[in-house]
Amino acid sequence: MGKRDNDKPDSETAGGLSRRGFIGASAAIGAVGSAAGLLGGGLLAASSDVRAAGQGKADVAPGELDEYYGFWSGGQSGEVRILGVPSMRQLAAIPVFNRDSGTGWGQTNESIAILGESHKRGWQNGDTHHVHMSYTNGSYDGRWLFVNDKANSRVARIRCDIMRTDKITIVPNVTSIHGLRLQKVPKTGYVFANGEMIVPQPNDGRDLENPANYWTLFSALDAETMEVAWQVWVDGNLDNVDTDYAGTYAFSTCYNSERGVHLGDMMRAERDWVVFFHVPRIEAAIKAGKFKTIGDSKVPVLDGRQAAGSDFVRYVPVPKNPHGINTTPDGKYAIANGKLSPTCTIISLEKIDHLFAGKINEPRDTVVAEPELGLGPLHTTYDGRGFAYTSLFIDSQVVKWSVEEAIRAYGGEKVNYIHQKLDVHYQIGHLKASMAESRDCDGKWLMALSKFSKDRFLRVGPLHPENDQLIDISGDKMVLVHDGPAIPEPHDCIMVHRSKVRPKAIYTRDDPMFAATVAMAKADGVDLEKDSKVIRKGNKVRVYMTSLAPSFGITEFKVKSGDEVTVVITNLDTVEDVSHGFVMTNHGVGMEISPQQTASVTFTAGHPGVHWYYCSWFCHALHMEMSGRMLVEA
Repeated sequence: MGKRDNDKPDSETAGGLSRRGFIGASAAIGAVGSAAGLLGGGLLAASSDVRAAGQGKADVAPGELDEYYGFWSGGQSGEVRILGVPSMRQLAAIPVFNRDSGTGWGQTNESIAILGESHKRGWQNGDTHHVHMSYTNGSYDGRWLFVNDKANSRVARIRCDIMRTDKITIVPNVTSIHGLRLQKVPKTGYVFANGEMIVPQPNDGRDLENPANYWTLFSALDAETMEVAWQVWVDGNLDNVDTDYAGTYAFSTCYNSERGVHLGDMMRAERDWVVFFHVPRIEAAIKAGKFKTIGDSKVPVLDGRQAAGSDFVRYVPVPKNPHGINTTPDGKYAIANGKLSPTCTIISLEKIDHLFAGKINEPRDTVVAEPELGLGPLHTTYDGRGFAYTSLFIDSQVVKWSVEEAIRAYGGEKVNYIHQKLDVHYQIGHLKASMAESRDCDGKWLMALSKFSKDRFLRVGPLHPENDQLIDISGDKMVLVHDGPAIPEPHDCIMVHRSKVRPKAIYTRDDPMFAATVAMAKADGVDLEKDSKVIRKGNKVRVYMTSLAPSFGITEFKVKSGDEVTVVITNLDTVEDVSHGFVMTNHGVGMEISPQQTASVTFTAGHPGVHWYYCSWFCHALHMEMSGRMLVEA
């Protein structure tokens, strides 16, 4: 293949088409040829046409604010990112499961306390997938964000007032927390988390070679305490999860009904399931003591496997290896996405009521439609006007379709439920419309998170950026308005109107984030707002100092090599943006201290000599002079 450079992105051709055009044409041909009846008379829109039509719609002028907060999972970075929408400007990164040298997350004493057992185990990586905001009566309430860690089976909570993680929980009895969703009404009381990979129960070395005894569990965490409230033992591998708008059900897609441990074994069945969990019945069973525990865990576990015949779980068969599950904003339906089937399955939640009540005996009778949409349907989102938008991974497209028209077509009526297909670039995974996971779904913007970018951006080496594409869905047709490279791998996102989020401009001195450090200072007789002093207790040295641009309250202190040194800094500045940093040179030590914040870090004093510390966040015209010396004696 011929040589390419970044100045000639279309230099590779196939029969006169650019590589980009060839791929786009292939997607169109594949959608028409291999799924000929799926277009339903809808329009297949070319990206170049709609790009021209949508120019300028995503522009946010300098000094103007975005209308939406976008919260992106950071994937293998282990963080959460904040973007402004529609500008797509990255505003912040929130460290969660990762170590962050800028803020000192994973190094400061305050963050180590939050990481807790994770820090003790030495975990410094994470794989964030699904980020969701807490609810009150089905509307976003701006209290918390929750995000999962697939790599290390954890769930984290982020305070939205300061955009910092404040709780992290390791979920017992499971491997790989994947799906994560929240109870929507009356408020977010539970955080539901899916264990994906099947393992022996308990996973303590027994049954290593006996997959017949491998299982997984569905978990519910208390949103206030972040403790695991209960778990349900299930068949298969749980994938994605969602909840209703009545507070009754959580429901999960579930693949590997075969319970295999190799790829071929996980794809034999033509149908897997959506598993429905009746939350009030589960709570009643727990209260009645009808549970067991597994291994060393004290979490109550109910048996929800089909063989157990419980009254709180139902399995609805759907085609094949389903992936996403998404509730319509009117609360009527749950839509499961087929992945290895060209269909989505629309399940009536009213009929799920009847299934649990015994008025329906056949679980498939809860299905009210199974529209054919295209190849590789993964996730569905909504505009609040009756239209659904589904990502087609293999076709590299977003398909816009009518839920009610699909139901009518399933009943035999001749109706074209597909209204448009739009090429995206390339291999789209998640997609999300603005406010779409709440009752306030507003149908303005849709975000397509494409896994491949191929030749759309400057080359940056073998690891390519991914491609976030912003689509205007406010009119009759989807209009692509923005391509934006994304650092791999942002798995999912939500878009929340800025009126729902109320972050603080500055810390308050009584913030619980640093309450333990304040209590330590009080025990040492230190007034953090006034005192700068050194306290020695054997080989433990605590250095308390203030910071006020452009100086630290202590500009030198003396310790011995090998001393355990704790530096506590209180930022006395009251002006927004005047953050300070503390870096101890040649010790691998650094942290950030925002205005009115107290932060601390503990390290071991190194070799004898002079070691400078300095402010690492530009704060003042004399920022470079904001420094001091640690004098280390032999």
